[in-house]
Amino acid sequence: MVVRTSQVVPFDEVSELLTATGARVRNSVPLAELTTLRVGGPAIVADCASTDALVATVRALDAAGIPVLLLAGGSNLLVADAGFGGVVVRIATEDVRIEADHVIAEAGANWDAVVAATVQAGLGGLECLSGIPGSAGATPVQNVGAYGVEVAQLLRRVRLLDRPSGAVRWVEPEELGFGYRTSVLKHSDRAVVLGVEFALRSDGSSAPLRYRELYQALDTEEGRSRPAAEVRAAVLRLRASKGMVLDPDDHDTWSAGSFFTNPVVPAQREAEVRAAVAAHVGDVTIPSYPAPDGVKFSAGWLIERAGFAKGFPGPQAPARLSTKHTLALTNRGAATAADLVELARTVRDGVAERFGIRLEPEPVTVGVNL
Repeated sequence: MVVRTSQVVPFDEVSELLTATGARVRNSVPLAELTTLRVGGPAIVADCASTDALVATVRALDAAGIPVLLLAGGSNLLVADAGFGGVVVRIATEDVRIEADHVIAEAGANWDAVVAATVQAGLGGLECLSGIPGSAGATPVQNVGAYGVEVAQLLRRVRLLDRPSGAVRWVEPEELGFGYRTSVLKHSDRAVVLGVEFALRSDGSSAPLRYRELYQALDTEEGRSRPAAEVRAAVLRLRASKGMVLDPDDHDTWSAGSFFTNPVVPAQREAEVRAAVAAHVGDVTIPSYPAPDGVKFSAGWLIERAGFAKGFPGPQAPARLSTKHTLALTNRGAATAADLVELARTVRDGVAERFGIRLEPEPVTVGVNL
């Protein structure tokens, strides 16, 4: 998803407009401070600490025709160095309520804190999604998934603000058009996620383990369940080994997570792709998985075999591939959005040239176009 605006809104106008909404309005906030990539120029930010304030703020801005960028954890954003000319609505709602077989979280709640709270309460289901940065409200937008589990498998319902009508309602998963790392929410700005509800396993067991790396790390077999706390600990260890658990002292975690999605190749192109890989790499086994529309290949594997090693393009570059995981584009401390865009294009075009597969970015881009 690409967000653009050339309009620069006067701060005084926004401040006056939002006086009665309950939002805290700040001017010239560097968006680098609010994103895990730590890049992004200045913007007006309206902090909303309650759902009522969030709804009132978005309604007021929409009625005034002012461009809006919704931001919570900032873990899936690449924002231009010029910033954003509209208003950034920061979703800072944090309430989490755990019941016997489900959890309801407001959209701004820290996602890993939600997972940790359910596991601590002796409930299972979400443990494979441990360690993922960002907010609870972002998880259905992206259909977040990891270690064999996706949000779509566990979601009971989502509370949405419909922006054209201003109505607020709970929506069932069937209405959200879930696919691999996508949903109808991702490709439209029509709705704002206000809250989510997930089903939990009341016996404290994990979801059946389907991801080989994880069930082997737990010394068990595919399809088995283990105590949720044990699985969560294993997932956090695996993610940390790949630089996928936020750490301010580790530049490998100054990223948006996996920058490219695993490409799904239509069945009629599978033989062509495999032949292209064999021509460049030799007769090797390519990691691939069945997908509804064809075959899913490993983006990380393709990136490495296209010649992009961990740490590419080298120790002096301000933006580099992670030294732990080639799917992550990282800010080494002084990178700009332009640096990250240049690196993303280099990797994407290199994979396309060698294997005929175009990798698609996973983060939302704001003011930049890959």
